[in-house]
Amino acid sequence: MKNITMYTGPMCNFCEAAKRLFARNNLSFKEVDVSTEDGLRDEMTKKANGKKTIPQIFFDDYHVGGYTELRALEKNGDLEKLLK
Repeated sequence: MKNITMYTGPMCNFCEAAKRLFARNNLSFKEVDVSTEDGLRDEMTKKANGKKTIPQIFFDDYHVGGYTELRALEKNGDLEKLLK
């Protein structure tokens, strides 16, 4: 199983939706709140090829994207395949 990392921020509805998606699929993840420390947003932006919106989700080093992309993976059945 791959490690899931999600960059989040305060009062982010899409971040909360992604957390619910992970919960209903019994998936644990590491949350990195970009508002808690200088440099975390820059780290996320660099890893996400310039994307600055939150959440940004990674399976190991694979950049999934944000909540919309994560939900599409769940909906079409590819979420489980990508995590193997």
